[in-house]
Amino acid sequence: MEVQPMAVIHPARRVYGLLFLVLPFLAACSGPAINDYAGQEPELVPSEFFQGELTARGVVKNRSGEVIRHFDATIDASWDEDGVGTLDEVFTYSDGETDTRVWTLEPRDGGYHATAGDVTEPGFMEFEGNAIHMNYVLEVSFGGSTYNVRMDDWMYRVTEDTVINETEMTWWGFRVGEVVLVIQRQ
Repeated sequence: MEVQPMAVIHPARRVYGLLFLVLPFLAACSGPAINDYAGQEPELVPSEFFQGELTARGVVKNRSGEVIRHFDATIDASWDEDGVGTLDEVFTYSDGETDTRVWTLEPRDGGYHATAGDVTEPGFMEFEGNAIHMNYVLEVSFGGSTYNVRMDDWMYRVTEDTVINETEMTWWGFRVGEVVLVIQRQ
């Protein structure tokens, strides 16, 4: 019995083959850009919408999409003479836990540099049309441990007084949950 040599595949063909297999998955991972919302109304300008007393209601979902808690929140929003915003948020969860987060939004490069006490990697808030996008790392307690979770935050103004917010939560690139809420001006 004669042994046939294995076909030799040129290294460049291997690379092209790998790219052919991987590119569709990479393309599927790319999301919308803030510029996709240019011209959409009603316009969502942070310093105009986030003013005074606001309320929010939402849910927290686990990685499989199951709702694991819901919450109510109040937001006291104000802006100083230099255009720096403060969003003082108080959350009350269905399991009795309460949490506070105070955001400081400093104008920078046409958007806002966003910081808070439990934000370990500040975000940059950009806005266009009826949308706001912000990506940051939040310190989250779970099961007696603390994790740094990446938050990919999108807000969409749907009426003059209502914003819908969706936040995908990832840890080391793996989706671990989602937060969905509605914010309303009083």
